[in-house]
Amino acid sequence: MYSFKNDYSEGSHPRILNALLETNLVQEDGYGEDQFSQKAVELLKERIGRTDVDIHLLSGGTQTNLIAISAFLRPHEAAMAASTGHILGHETGAIEATGHKILSIEAENGKLTPSDIQAVLDGHPDEHMVKPKLVYISNSTEIGTIYSKHELEDLSDFCKKNKLILYMDGARLGSALTSKENDLQLSDLPALVDAFYIGGTKNGALIGEALVICNDSLKEDFRYHLKQKGALLAKGRLLGIQFLELFRDNLFFDLASHANKMAAILSEEISKANFQFLTDSPSNQIFPILPNALITELEKDYSFHIWEKVDAEHSAIRLVTSWVTKEDEVAAFLERLKSGLR
Repeated sequence: MYSFKNDYSEGSHPRILNALLETNLVQEDGYGEDQFSQKAVELLKERIGRTDVDIHLLSGGTQTNLIAISAFLRPHEAAMAASTGHILGHETGAIEATGHKILSIEAENGKLTPSDIQAVLDGHPDEHMVKPKLVYISNSTEIGTIYSKHELEDLSDFCKKNKLILYMDGARLGSALTSKENDLQLSDLPALVDAFYIGGTKNGALIGEALVICNDSLKEDFRYHLKQKGALLAKGRLLGIQFLELFRDNLFFDLASHANKMAAILSEEISKANFQFLTDSPSNQIFPILPNALITELEKDYSFHIWEKVDAEHSAIRLVTSWVTKEDEVAAFLERLKSGLR
């Protein structure tokens, strides 16, 4: 059975495994003070084009969101997120467990707008309610959509005007930035958001996310938060080595481009078979709407998520391609889908 369930079913790119093996017996300091982590941080700053950001390497996306959001907020402050946001539906109440409420917003295409946020601010006027403070967005979103530069600029301007923290979940940032519809650069982000992270786990790394803190007011004592919440790894070198390998050339973006290419092939051919999609996704997640009977047939040979019931006879499924999805497996899936129509 071949999996289109997620983009972390496989291990890691062979270059990363080789780099880990080649450095295996080198003695290093711990807790991110090793030469590999330090070099990775400097390399990422170079790629981002800013030396005034703080960068911390963490093991996973939920851990990164949990620590960053809880560190950035005061006890009475809340986060705002689209109803499809990862922190709302897929992190087991991690943010709420730190004492911070998440205010859910029904957002078109999974993307927040200034008017969406203004409505929340208007509904929380005084100290008898939590204070909306942090705007959580994902790029790409949980439903595969991406933010344009203009959309992010509007959001950024609004947040600055209203003294809100704009935080971007970048678990699939590679896919977003290499999408054919994207007009954002990695170097644009520090001027537009207060913090974001670069996801490695879903783009060729074994584990690892690089949190980039751009706003000076959010930087102080962040390593204390990492240590207190179990994220300051004794063998932090494992994260540094991976990000060094991903960013020493164009590997990070090449892997994301491959995932997008495989998703585009799936999307194009499924469209040709006259199926509709739940969302217009230009990234490595697509959501075709298929007859339930066909879904049952496909499940015999493929794994994927049934995302949402559309009507009594149809459901939307989620197909996710990865940095190493094989084109012949994509072709086989499409043939299986088409044969189910005969």
